[in-house]
Amino acid sequence: MIDLGVGPLVSVWLADLDGTVRQAQNVNHQHYAASLVKLPIALAAYRMHDRGELDLDAVVPVHPDFASAVEGERFEMHEAYDQDPETWAADTVPLRELVARSLARSGNLAANLVLEQVGPAEVAAVLADAGCSPMTEVGRAIEDAPAEEAGLTNLMTAHDAGRLLAGIAERTLASAAACQEVEQVLTRQRHRDGIPLGLPEGTAVANKTGWVDGVRHDIALVRPDDRPGFVLAILTSGLDDDEAEWRISELARFLWQSAW
Repeated sequence: MIDLGVGPLVSVWLADLDGTVRQAQNVNHQHYAASLVKLPIALAAYRMHDRGELDLDAVVPVHPDFASAVEGERFEMHEAYDQDPETWAADTVPLRELVARSLARSGNLAANLVLEQVGPAEVAAVLADAGCSPMTEVGRAIEDAPAEEAGLTNLMTAHDAGRLLAGIAERTLASAAACQEVEQVLTRQRHRDGIPLGLPEGTAVANKTGWVDGVRHDIALVRPDDRPGFVLAILTSGLDDDEAEWRISELARFLWQSAW
């Protein structure tokens, strides 16, 4: 292991797809998950589709109000907090497209519409089957204010984020076709200023970002031409947003140059 010189608020997990761990620092530190929760939500939809319990090609009515995780409460989302105006402008969207928008655009409304279809128990099953620890949890939807006030939250560790990506790479978290499609969607990620920026141009990267004020994460499944494929998860809390984004890309660059 390399001493990266990072503080306790930066977590790094780097492992080859054969399971070889190349870097592990603060990997069990709980971070607010932000949009990383969209990955297990998406996988839950594909798993239900695999079992014939959900039609990914069915159209879903678009609405901004949802039932809260707190029984009897509801909440309404805000378009200003979203990265995906097209979903807000639509009356209906196919479920498969909602999944793609939640991942590649980090669409909040799209993610909540998918979560409404799959339910929290199915998301919890994804985490369990990936081998995630109890430190990682999806306790509420995005912008669920009543649930947040009740203490329900979404948390993730760098190790567990890596386990989710490894399950996609190994084609074990859903059918091979489903895992391949999720990975392909992640290669179309619009937010590429973290890990992808630190890797050589042209490197195949399937990544998912997450951020709110004071929290910035990037997790990536990387398939280079000149070395084994690997997963890299970098989660940060308590840093200035610009510093966090710079640190993520620089850590990716440093690890690429020194971890093999």
